[in-house]
Amino acid sequence: MTDRYEILALKYARNDRPASQNFIGGDAHDHSMPIDYYVWVIRNEARTIVVDTGFNPQSGTRRGRELITPVHTALSAVGVDFNAVEHVITTHMHYDHAGNNDLFPNACFYMQESEMRYATGPCMCHHFLNHPYEVDDVVGMVRRTYAGKVSFCLGDRELFPGVTVHHIGGHSHGLQCVRVETKRGPVVLASDASHLYQHFQTGRVFPTCDSVSDTVVGYQRLKELAGRDSHIVPGHDPEVMNRYPAFSEQTASFAVRLDEDERLPGS
Repeated sequence: MTDRYEILALKYARNDRPASQNFIGGDAHDHSMPIDYYVWVIRNEARTIVVDTGFNPQSGTRRGRELITPVHTALSAVGVDFNAVEHVITTHMHYDHAGNNDLFPNACFYMQESEMRYATGPCMCHHFLNHPYEVDDVVGMVRRTYAGKVSFCLGDRELFPGVTVHHIGGHSHGLQCVRVETKRGPVVLASDASHLYQHFQTGRVFPTCDSVSDTVVGYQRLKELAGRDSHIVPGHDPEVMNRYPAFSEQTASFAVRLDEDERLPGS
């Protein structure tokens, strides 16, 4: 069916950090709580859509992130032909979601208009606000805009049958999540609307944040879009790799299928 899709989460990097760095206000039990970095692939017989493009090695090195499997390597391993990809969804333009966009020369990129206005506007004069962005990634998206290869969304939008985007905001001004119809029902790729399962489950907030109130309200929107909490996929939780089955034995260390039901503990 052209309105149901396979979804892959591809882990490409990792950052070891204490729990206190993952929550506004810190954490009473400041244990180790690493985060993983993902890009996603949505596909069926009609189309292949890449969601976010990760960071490039230079950006990751500057920021002290551990690159596990370069994005281009992970995508190639699951059969993505860069030249054939016609659709890329950019959930927001932070460095770890909007790098490597030159991998897709023939793609149209879909993003919220409010994210482009924010990332190229007066707020970027301030280091605290511009730090999550890489200027070269933003300039690259501006060049794509001039070339007619960016399609801007205003809030909620159906991109294709079974694939919709929804403005959430909060973490970044123009952050959007992606809702995908699959054989197990709708699955919501939260991206950074919820970095970890604990964020939307407990109402706590990741420290990099444009609006705390929009973030917290966004958790309820994720739940409404997904229909059940188990169909929400957070943007940086290592637990995603444990909850979902591997795409293949060869890619088991970095690729899992999100259109399949979550695995039972110990399975």
